[in-house]
Amino acid sequence: MFYKPQPGVPGFECKEFATKSKDYVLLIPIINEGERIKAELQRAFEHNVSNYADIVICDGGSTDGCTEENSLKKLAVNTLLIKCDKGKQGAQLRMGIWWALERGYKGIITIDGNNKDSIEDVPRFIEKLEQGYDLIQGSRFIKGGKAINTPFIRLLSVKLIHAPIISLTAKQRFTDTTNAYRAYSARYLTDKRVQPLRDIFVTYELLAYLSVRATQLGYKACEIPVTRAYPKKGKTPTKISFFKGNSELFKILLRNMRGKYNA
Repeated sequence: MFYKPQPGVPGFECKEFATKSKDYVLLIPIINEGERIKAELQRAFEHNVSNYADIVICDGGSTDGCTEENSLKKLAVNTLLIKCDKGKQGAQLRMGIWWALERGYKGIITIDGNNKDSIEDVPRFIEKLEQGYDLIQGSRFIKGGKAINTPFIRLLSVKLIHAPIISLTAKQRFTDTTNAYRAYSARYLTDKRVQPLRDIFVTYELLAYLSVRATQLGYKACEIPVTRAYPKKGKTPTKISFFKGNSELFKILLRNMRGKYNA
């Protein structure tokens, strides 16, 4: 089924392999993640993640075969959404959020599709959503979390720049704010003062914005321990380029601090 573009939501194709079966959904934005997303979904399958949340791939237009439908079905993927419009990660997340809210989920969990994160921890996010939390941030830096092979420059930028700025803006301390492994309640996402479905969220703006808007509006937020493991060798799996990407990310943080994304 194809959904035409609408304000705040890109046009996309929906390939539904199964009907809604859970109260919560796990959105995985990807583009050309190759063997990484296959390995991640295999881990999810082995840990029965689909028993807790419907697994949905939010594809940005992969051409490397990583979204082959039979493979996804065998690994218990519920639905494949394919963005057919402009925009990057922010657009993929807006596509997934809109679709998930239309389908009636009580909460949304997001995770990168590059096999760095402990996808087996999904039930812990759901536990916090059931306890009434509206923003649950996964953190490798709190007790019980594990940061494995984190590049030194990435470690410094998170601890000295990104996390302090987000914490100051949110008026609550967060330790792992670049981590997209997190959960949101539908109550938070549908608040008219939040409005995540806006075209201004193209790249990483939406993650930064949703990190701070919850506590600004009085919603309950917390962190839970997760594992984030980088490979020992080879290229670091990331879509953020060292100079241009980090420069733009810093600009987003400053705009977010000044309330430029507030509805």
